Amino acid sequence: MRTLPPVTKVPWFKTAVFYEVPVYAFADSNGDGVGDFAGLTERLDYLQWLGVDCLWVLPFFPSPLRDGGYDVSDFTSVDPRYGTLDDVQRFIEAAHQRGLRVISDMIVNHTSDAHPWFQAARQPDSPMKDWYVWSDDIAQWSEARVIFIDTHDSNWSWDPVAGRYFWHRFFDHQPDLNFDNPEVREAIKDVVRFWLDIGFDGLRLDAVPYLFERDGTNGENLPETHAYLKELRAMVDDEYPDKILLAEANQWPVDVVPYFGDGDECHMAFNFPVMPRLYMAVAQQDASSVIDILQQTPAIPESAQWGVFLRNHDELTLEMVSDTDREYMYARYAPDPAMKKNVGIRRRLAPLMDNDRQRIELLIGILLSLPGSPILYYGDEIGMGDIYLLNDRDGVRTPMQWDDSPGAGFSADPSAPTYLPIVDMPGYGPADVNVVGQQMDPHSLLSWVREILALRQRLPVMGTGDFVHAPADNPAVLSFERTDESQRVLVVANLSASPVTVNLKRRLETLTAMRGVAITDLETVSLPSYGFDWLVELPPE
Repeated sequence: MRTLPPVTKVPWFKTAVFYEVPVYAFADSNGDGVGDFAGLTERLDYLQWLGVDCLWVLPFFPSPLRDGGYDVSDFTSVDPRYGTLDDVQRFIEAAHQRGLRVISDMIVNHTSDAHPWFQAARQPDSPMKDWYVWSDDIAQWSEARVIFIDTHDSNWSWDPVAGRYFWHRFFDHQPDLNFDNPEVREAIKDVVRFWLDIGFDGLRLDAVPYLFERDGTNGENLPETHAYLKELRAMVDDEYPDKILLAEANQWPVDVVPYFGDGDECHMAFNFPVMPRLYMAVAQQDASSVIDILQQTPAIPESAQWGVFLRNHDELTLEMVSDTDREYMYARYAPDPAMKKNVGIRRRLAPLMDNDRQRIELLIGILLSLPGSPILYYGDEIGMGDIYLLNDRDGVRTPMQWDDSPGAGFSADPSAPTYLPIVDMPGYGPADVNVVGQQMDPHSLLSWVREILALRQRLPVMGTGDFVHAPADNPAVLSFERTDESQRVLVVANLSASPVTVNLKRRLETLTAMRGVAITDLETVSLPSYGFDWLVELPPE
């Protein structure tokens, strides 16, 4: 293979590959069956070896754990199950020593009802009453949709201590903060300062579309929310240069783009609607839905970046597809109704692909090619399975499988009961799916993921380049260019179970296939079933 040109320095988050990991799920250092920061620190060499650039750790704050830690009862402490503040700092320092950055979740919209703020606010005549949102009228703001439709039919819940209803966009044990209160706005800024001072390289702002409420609106994406994010970004830019804010806004692209502002709100935001269309495209063997959503995505500021992903800690959300497409996705990917959760499917990547190595590689390859910075979910690099019958979304949050022992090498005490069961489905248990075995096998999925990540590192255009659709003469072929002033890559992906020869309607003689597909003439390539390649324009030798 020819040597690629040297990489030009660009903002770190624009070419980074992120790796999402719950602290509790990765490694247990003290034998209590729950992952912790010390265990995560011990496994950093693996993540460095894998070739990711930035770790995204899920909530580790004190919590009743009724929503996977997104129900926070103390914003500036560490749940003792996971360690101490010193453990967090040692983890961050160890990651930085290995060239890895780290971002953390920051839940800005709500707290747990066990949080001292809420416990104080619900008391009669409390000076903190206005830290939350109260009403005597549950018909107020009826235009706002209920998000967790499986468990709730209202965004209001009665509090017997306060004698009023409190507002919650999520679970009824997660009261929303009142961002119309300047004390709340300043308190959240102080929480952001706290964790950036600890050493995190950025924060993922959870559920940012819902910070404010206004009559006659659906309570999402309001101007007041954007005004506050501009304040927060100005503070970060002034006090913490080179650190980032990542917006979690499960919205249509036209509604998410404003979260970048003019480069003065969030540095990054997730592109949610792309994800379900990747699965739909593979199932239908038709690339049109992916191309359509990418072409509908407005331009973003040059300093901003999308975050793209295949799976995460939640259900595979189907909120941003049509009713018809949603029913198709349920029929194809959730044949057991128990696989459904809220408006989505609670399954991991490998089971969704029927453990088909070709299709898993295809989707990962497309993910690494899309406009934005890709985010891998822990365990997907080895093809971990799920236990979808567990409560809520817990089935995709099971212990990482390190070796082929019954305890999967997760805990310092192999006999310790783990926080959730280890996957034992046929073909997905530790005997079949584990890190050690795949590290030793040069032909394993893990080895392949490591190789493709290394190749992508040599193609910064994947993070910085423009997206240009490259129409093919076969609807089963997804093809597009990523281009900037220094590199050009033509991405070709066969979504079909059959080999294809496709005319890309452009000259290919200056391109080199990085993964070895056959360029059969000046405009034609041949792709195996579910095959993909990056055709790279290399400079003359």
